[in-house]
Amino acid sequence: MRRTHLSLYYLAGYLIPAGLLLLFVPEFATKLLLSDRTYDYAPFRLAGVLLLVIGILIVQIIRHRLDALYSTTLVARVLISATLLWLYLNTGDPFFGVILVIVLVGVVLTGVSYILDRRSA
Repeated sequence: MRRTHLSLYYLAGYLIPAGLLLLFVPEFATKLLLSDRTYDYAPFRLAGVLLLVIGILIVQIIRHRLDALYSTTLVARVLISATLLWLYLNTGDPFFGVILVIVLVGVVLTGVSYILDRRSA
């Protein structure tokens, strides 16, 4: 599961910085991700701490090579992607579209890696 293991670095690489940005500077984070609206930033701070915690869990999955959880990261990101698509379609805010693309890149990266690793095993 070497490829899948490496693909999770991408996931950790965006979860932790995004979590920190949303937690501490949500105004900057939303503008950086092309939001065209002004929001109440308390929910973004909550989302930031949740992303940070999930990022820490992903780092532990990587560190301990918990192969059994690799597929779970895919399922979780598919659910997140569906929600982001719904939010984008309902609000029209590019913020949700940008995040959706970032998440889908990781889903494809991990998904392809997982399939290749399973075939070679």
